[in-house]
Amino acid sequence: MLRHAALGAAAVGAGTAAAAGTGSVAAAAWFARRVLTPEHAKPDDVLVREVGERTVVLDATAETVAPGRYGLWLDGGAGHVRLGDPVGAVPPAGRGTVEREVLAVDRGALRPGPGRWNQYFYGTPPQHSLGLASEDVLVEGELGPMPAWCVPPSAHGGSGAPAGAGGAGAGGAGAGTAGAATPGRWAVLVHGRGATREETLRAVPTLHRLGWTSLVITYRNDAGVPSGPDGRYNLGLSEWRDVEAAIRFAVRAGAREVALTGWSMGGAIVLQALDRSELADRVTRVVLDAPVLDWADVLRHQAGTNRLPPTVAALGTTMMGSRWARRLVGVHHPVDVARTDWVRRAGELRHPMLLIHSADDEFVPVGASRAVARARPDLVRFEEWQVARHTKEWNTDPERWERAVAAFLTG
Repeated sequence: MLRHAALGAAAVGAGTAAAAGTGSVAAAAWFARRVLTPEHAKPDDVLVREVGERTVVLDATAETVAPGRYGLWLDGGAGHVRLGDPVGAVPPAGRGTVEREVLAVDRGALRPGPGRWNQYFYGTPPQHSLGLASEDVLVEGELGPMPAWCVPPSAHGGSGAPAGAGGAGAGGAGAGTAGAATPGRWAVLVHGRGATREETLRAVPTLHRLGWTSLVITYRNDAGVPSGPDGRYNLGLSEWRDVEAAIRFAVRAGAREVALTGWSMGGAIVLQALDRSELADRVTRVVLDAPVLDWADVLRHQAGTNRLPPTVAALGTTMMGSRWARRLVGVHHPVDVARTDWVRRAGELRHPMLLIHSADDEFVPVGASRAVARARPDLVRFEEWQVARHTKEWNTDPERWERAVAAFLTG
């Protein structure tokens, strides 16, 4: 999603510009570009004040005071630690410091200084962060090879990657008790906007226990991955082709059924794949966490949160889909936001679906998930969280998250 700091810094200027006709176009174009432009630079956003034997003291922010399990990147990403719940009194965000439990140091040294919050909890490839054997593979997409992790359901089995599919043999030692492999069941895991594939690792242990092969993918415009022709996000309207390529990879490896799982914009991508891919019938189940089910609704919310006039979001949305504004917005082809409205298109859904979404999601409002669940009770199972911020339902209650996903996949 859009970063609050970046939007807030320009909100006054954009609001002033919107007062005039030409200014409105300029502000709307800026807003649209912010939405569609990938942001690969990840600046530090947390300050480590003190390090204890099993705890760490951080400046209190909206993220660091939140309950649950999270990670922390150190030294520009060279180091990583996993953190548990706050210890003792929790101050309001922006006031004082908060102490949190240190669960593990994955790499590097934990010491006072700047760091970067990691909502994914895991910060290393699955063979290291999960202790599960995995392979580095390449999924051949229309733009070129897309790196992925393939995690088989058995600690002693191969990934089943097809010959010549690009397997790099990066397996690690398995750990724990894995469920028996279920031949032909694959899950494709799709991360959200501006995120990395580590975001989806929270689902892999559950899939592993249930006997599914996990294919943790990248897609166009990810860092180190082929870019689209304009280098912009298309909000799922082009990225779905990379999910289709992943389904094809799985089918060629022997998949007889495929589950698609997506987080945030990954949910929007998954839904476009289900709507437009010739391989959609291979998909038997869909799990979406904090999904974007209506981009227009999300853009209105983001504009309001960042004190931009409603006209800016409305005009920016129109410009995304207009041929006359392609150069102003920076896209080669119009981005038809209306095609992403699954509240309006709920009657077109065809696949059993589990929606997981928090009422306290600050980036993607929960309303669209509620509306789709009401419209399609025959297909949609809805699990609503409280307290959890965007895509952090697992972090605040991993047992409930894993139980809900397992029940849905085995139901």
